[in-house]
Amino acid sequence: MSDPSHPSDPLLPGDGTVPASGRRRRKRRGLPGCLAVLVALAIVAGGLYFAVTRGVAWVEDQFAEPDDFAGPGRGEVAFEVVEGDSSAAICRGLKADGVVASVQACIDAAAANPDSPGIQVGFYPLKKEMASEDAIDVLVDPANIITNAVTIPEGLNTDQVVEILAESTDFRAGAFERVLDQPDRIGLPEYAGGNPEGYLFPSTYSFGPNAKPLDMVQAMVTRWRQAADEAGLEDAAAELGYTPHELMTVASLVEAEGRGDDMPKVARVIYNRVENPDNGQTNGLLQIDAAVNYALGKEPIAVLSQDQIDSVADSPYNTYTQPGLPPGPIEAPGDAAIQAAANPAEGSWLYYVTVDLSTGETKFTDSYDEFLSFKSELQAYCANESDRC
Repeated sequence: MSDPSHPSDPLLPGDGTVPASGRRRRKRRGLPGCLAVLVALAIVAGGLYFAVTRGVAWVEDQFAEPDDFAGPGRGEVAFEVVEGDSSAAICRGLKADGVVASVQACIDAAAANPDSPGIQVGFYPLKKEMASEDAIDVLVDPANIITNAVTIPEGLNTDQVVEILAESTDFRAGAFERVLDQPDRIGLPEYAGGNPEGYLFPSTYSFGPNAKPLDMVQAMVTRWRQAADEAGLEDAAAELGYTPHELMTVASLVEAEGRGDDMPKVARVIYNRVENPDNGQTNGLLQIDAAVNYALGKEPIAVLSQDQIDSVADSPYNTYTQPGLPPGPIEAPGDAAIQAAANPAEGSWLYYVTVDLSTGETKFTDSYDEFLSFKSELQAYCANESDRC
C-alpha cells in the first residue's frame, strides 16, 4: 500500500495511466508526414504546369501558319486527279507526292481559289516542294492537263491505225500488234472472231502519260461499243436478219463508199444486192471497189482496172468475183456509217456512182442503163481531174 501521507508521484508518460490533470498528452507530429504533403503539392503543381504548357502549345498550334514550301519547286511530278476527288483528297495526294508541305496549307490555298471546285480529271505537270498556292493555280487551269491526243480518222484499216498510234506515242508498232493478238483483253465481242478489223473506233483520244498500248486499244474498242449501243447494232442485226458482225461489215463498206446523207442509201443498195441475188442484173455481187482495194492491200483507188480486179480474183474480199458480203469489215466505220447499216433507207436501188469526187455527189438507180450513164459521168470527171481518181 502507499503511504497516505506521501501522495504518489505522477507516472511518466507512456505508462498507460491518466495524469493527475485528467488530460492525455498529444503526440508531436513527426517529419515523414510533412514530407508526404510536400511531395503531393509538388505533384499537383507539376501537373498544373504540364497541363498549362500543353494547353498553351495547343492554342498556339491553332493559330500558327501551317507548313508550306516557298517554291518554286524542283524536278517533275505528273499528278493525277481522279473522278470524285475532293479538295482534301487532292491535297492529301499532293502531300504524299512531296508537292506540298502540308495538307492544311493546301486546303487553305484551295479554299482561297474560287476556281478550285472546277478542277478537272486528268494528269497535271507539278514539281516537288511547290508553294500550295502555286500548285492549286496549276490544277485549276484545264489547259495544263497532260494529254497525248491521237486522232484516228474514219475509214482506216487496222494496219493504218497501228501506224498512227506508233507515230503519235512512245511505243513501237509491235507493242500494239501484240496487244491486238489478245482479243479477250482488249474487249472485242465474241462475234468479231478475234479480228479487230473494224472495231478500233475512229475518234480523237486523249491518253494520259501512264497509258500503255493495252489501255489505248481498250479505249478504242470501248468507244466502238458505245457507238454500237447507240445505234442498237445487235437488235438491228436480229431485225434485219444478219449477225452483228455482218452489220459491222456493211458499216465498213458504207464508210468506204458513202458520204453524209447518202450513207443510208448505200446501205440499202448493199442489202438489196445481197438479198436479191437472182435479180438478173447483179447476181448477188456487190462490186464495191473499196473491198477489192482491201484485197489488193493498197490505198483506195476510185476506178479499178480489170487487171487489178483479176489479180485478186480468189480473194473473199473481191466483190466482183465473190457474191455476198466479205468475211468481215474492211476498215473502221464511224458513228454515221454504223447508224446507216443499222437503219438503211427504203428504196429499190441496185447501183450508185459518185460522179463528182470533189463534192461527193452520188447518184442512185435500179436501172443498169442509167448506171452506165452515171459511170460515163465519172469517167469524164476523171479525165479532167486525174489527180482525184
